[in-house]
Amino acid sequence: MIESILKKEKYNILDVRTKMECFIDNIEASVNIPLNQIPYHIEDVRAMQPVVIYCAAGVRSAQAVSFLKQEGLTEVYDGGGIDDLRQKLNK
Repeated sequence: MIESILKKEKYNILDVRTKMECFIDNIEASVNIPLNQIPYHIEDVRAMQPVVIYCAAGVRSAQAVSFLKQEGLTEVYDGGGIDDLRQKLNK
């Protein structure tokens, strides 16, 4: 499913890792909103849809997607960990 989203022309990428993790390494053009800040940025994420969400290993991205879907967002997708998503983006 994520591969079909990444083939679209328009989507955004959201990094839910900490600011420090993002500073050390990130995917170009991604927006950083740490997982613990997501509840305060629901409308920002809503405006970013469709959005692919990633973290370090896939746990926090799955939590973010689950939470956002509970809040009614429909175009949020779990990109998994940074290395996995980077690999998919380079295909």
